[in-house]
Amino acid sequence: MLTGSTPEGPEVIWCLPGCIRGNSSALPQSPQLFKQILMVAGMDRYFQIVRCFRDEDLRADRQPEFTRLDIEMSFVDQEAVMDMMEEMMAHLYDALLGVKLETPFLRLSYDEAMERFGSDKPDLRFAMELTDISREVQNSDFKVFASVAAGGGCVKGINAKGCGFYSRKDLDDLTKYAGIFGARGMAWFIVTDDGGVKSPIAKFFNEEQTKAILDRMQAKPGDLLLFVADKKTVACNALGNLRLEIARRQNLMQSGVHRFLWVTDFPLLEYDEEEGRYTAMHHPFTSPRDEDLPMLAEKPGAVKAKAYDMVLNGVELGGGSIRIHRRDVQEQMFGLLGFSTESAYEKFGYLLNAFEFGTPPHGGIAFGIDRMVMMMTGGDTIRDVIAFPKTQSAACLMTNAPNEVAPQQLRELSIGLNLPEKKKE
Repeated sequence: MLTGSTPEGPEVIWCLPGCIRGNSSALPQSPQLFKQILMVAGMDRYFQIVRCFRDEDLRADRQPEFTRLDIEMSFVDQEAVMDMMEEMMAHLYDALLGVKLETPFLRLSYDEAMERFGSDKPDLRFAMELTDISREVQNSDFKVFASVAAGGGCVKGINAKGCGFYSRKDLDDLTKYAGIFGARGMAWFIVTDDGGVKSPIAKFFNEEQTKAILDRMQAKPGDLLLFVADKKTVACNALGNLRLEIARRQNLMQSGVHRFLWVTDFPLLEYDEEEGRYTAMHHPFTSPRDEDLPMLAEKPGAVKAKAYDMVLNGVELGGGSIRIHRRDVQEQMFGLLGFSTESAYEKFGYLLNAFEFGTPPHGGIAFGIDRMVMMMTGGDTIRDVIAFPKTQSAACLMTNAPNEVAPQQLRELSIGLNLPEKKKE
């Protein structure tokens, strides 16, 4: 269902088909492009509550079918969208839960969130922030740390306060856990009662270097310090997930606490090493920041986007962006994504041509309603708040779907299958 207003004034309500979202954010039927078209066509604002289908990996807060709230408005900037959504969320929590939210919400840039928490959706109910100790270890005799620091990587750590009692098995388990997220290893210090350290690598650091590390990490007796040395992206990702794992083990994630924040200034583009080209981090219609436009040609990887995510307790509730409304910028964006001029106009010519007729600046946001309900009810998975949820393999236990389709139905739709024959038992 979609509601909004036309330039002529009267409000309209339309029934729309469900959005289909695949792995390619440049699909013509993507909800991002659909919203873009409506605003270009002259609708000044609208919202829709729509049933969507997601072709992505399944996790605790995802299902192949979900319900989404889409909001889009003309003549708004990032601050206007964020302020309005804070007001909406504060009203919902007050009306439904009797909880008074403190506004405005905290705002962190993407870079700051990754540096401090190792995640673009940080859980702020506990501290345990990441600390860079590259400078403190660059001249040490521990070659793993020194070589990474000298080679342009980083050595980062977290202080798990009071966890110095962890056994060697616990530490081995944490090392394996860090490996899931790309870390090639994990080092550790246990701070002893006399202010020294217990660690297999302690012998590689002199007294001055050890003291510098402990001071940098604000370590006290009984603390456990965990370190990862690698590329910054790997170190941040591994330690960010270790941070959450230790918080789960130590019951640091308090229930009934609502720590909202905005994460802003996401990178506009990501570089795909396998394909040898840039991909859109959000979607191809996200606007670069105005001050970064001159860098699009020479330093596209450094350009930040007018994109923003609302995060609650480590869960992304919704995300949005200010859209591109200029033809030259959109053409440049398509070029960076690997589109030739001909292919860009073949797929999106109607949009590019429409930009010549005074498309207003516009933007919006989309929320996962099931995910919002999950957080409001204190659930751990959206399966708890969805009727007839799908299994981990996306199967429906009620209807036994997916299942075989009758040959007659396939013929009616002109669909042919070329599936391997089942082996006879």
